[in-house]
Amino acid sequence: MNNHFEDARHHLKRAAETAKAGVSEELEPLREKAQDLMNREEDEPEPGRFEELKQELKELQEKAEGETREAIQDAREKLDSYRNQRTEQ
Repeated sequence: MNNHFEDARHHLKRAAETAKAGVSEELEPLREKAQDLMNREEDEPEPGRFEELKQELKELQEKAEGETREAIQDAREKLDSYRNQRTEQ
């Protein structure tokens, strides 16, 4: 009877090892993909995202420049108006 238990234990051990190897083999592509994604995020942003951010920054810069020009123009107009009022008095 003891031999039967030893045989059963041996077969269970082999079955567990085989199952572990099978699961590892099936999950390997997913592990590699996850690792690649993690490494890519650390190294540099996605090329499309980088270009998108670059474009957003350019648009913000243009908007800021336009608003600055408008503010300067408004200030000049107010200053001219103030000067004209003082000379008329």
